[in-house]
Amino acid sequence: MAESTHHDDESRRRTATRVVLSHPKNLSDWGRDQISSDRYRGYLRRKLDTPTGGDTFETFVDVGCCGDSLDVPFRVEAVEGGEVVGDETEIAYVERDETMEGGWRVQSKAGPTG
Repeated sequence: MAESTHHDDESRRRTATRVVLSHPKNLSDWGRDQISSDRYRGYLRRKLDTPTGGDTFETFVDVGCCGDSLDVPFRVEAVEGGEVVGDETEIAYVERDETMEGGWRVQSKAGPTG
């Protein structure tokens, strides 16, 4: 009997229409390009599952053929329209008034020149 109750609870959970994530304001242009890709948004949809406002997590951005990895700290700012992230859930970004280390270590306009 407990299994059917669990299944009923899962079937009642609605798919979120939109999840808003914040990232530090000094994320480099290169980092912004990476997190804006369809591939990365798809990765986040799988990673998020059932997010709650205020949740925080850090995930790396692919650096391609060179450089160190760039870990981006995200915070869930809002989950709209449901509880579960699905294939159709929009992933949106906003900046938060916080800085992060390491934005210059990879292919980035923020990087040192010379």
